Parts: sequence; structure tokens; C-alpha cells
Amino acid sequence: MTSHQKIEDPRFGDGELVRRAREGEEEAYALLVGRYMRPAYLVALSVTRRHEDAEDAAQEAFLVALQRLEECRDPERFGGWLMTIVRNRSRNLLRRESLRETSVLPETAKSGEPLPDRVTERSELDETLQAALAELTPVQREVVLLHDLEGWKHREIAERLDLPSGTVRSHLHFARKALRGKLEGVLTDHVKG
Repeated sequence: MTSHQKIEDPRFGDGELVRRAREGEEEAYALLVGRYMRPAYLVALSVTRRHEDAEDAAQEAFLVALQRLEECRDPERFGGWLMTIVRNRSRNLLRRESLRETSVLPETAKSGEPLPDRVTERSELDETLQAALAELTPVQREVVLLHDLEGWKHREIAERLDLPSGTVRSHLHFARKALRGKLEGVLTDHVKG
């Protein structure tokens, strides 16, 4: 590698960026963050199911990863290592939230947001989709969000989540089948209406 090559060169794999980040190159770590922020957010969202919580968990995971970069045993598999941290941080966040919610609140302390008189078709479909996603296993949610929303290939998901490629395909198949079953009725009702 020549010194005139720019670090943002896509030929630099995760291993090279991790090595450089370990040596103190902030640009290398920034590139890893840029490369994995969206996938980290989606993995966190698959666990927390809330936008704000997913953002918090993903950001917290990146901070932990930076502090523990020396613990990444296989720098070429940085993505899988990071996604493990994201999942753990997301679960920890959910545990903290559930502990806060176990306090007894008065009946009048419910959400201050008013409920709309009628729900638009889009919000109804969004709610149905969120409910259907919630019924998937965490791994199925991660796989379907990374594949169908982000456009990742099976091999990429397998590497990043540290799963066999066939397992990724299986999770994707069953996730899509479950989602299709939940959404068919809603879509049919909207077409008729």
C-alpha cells in the first residue's frame, strides 16, 4: 500500500481500517462508523423496535467498540463483532427501560399524545407492519431489515451476523412468509376499500 492512497479507498477492508484505528487514525474509525452506522441502527431497531432507542443503542455500541477495539480478535470480521455489541447494548437498553416502567404510575400519567380520531391507511399499514415485524424472532428481523431494506446480500449478512449463509436464507424465507401472511389481509382490505 502506498502512502498516497487515500484511506477512504473502498479497497481498504475492515481489517486494515481496524489496524489503522488501533494506531490512532481517527479517519479510519470514522470510516468504520460510516460503513456500519446504518446496519447497526437496523440491528438495534430489530431489538428495541423504537427509533430513538435504536439510535441510542447504536451510538452507545460504537463508543464501546472504540474503547474495546483491541479486543476485536479478528479485525476482518469487525462487522460481526460490532453487531454483537449492538445487540447486547440494545438488550441492555430494553432492560433499563423495563425497570423504569415497573414503577406504579397513576392512571392519569398515560401518554400526553392525543389519539387521532381516525387512522390513515398509511399509518394503519405501518402499524400492521410494525406488529408483524415484532412477531418475528430478533434474528429474523435483523436479516429481513438488512436484506430487504438495506439491500445486503446473503453472504454479507452471514459474515456480519456470524451465521452460515444457508441459515440467513432460511431466516429470510420464514420472515418473509410470516410478514406476507400478516400483511395480505390488510392489503386486500385496502384494495377493496
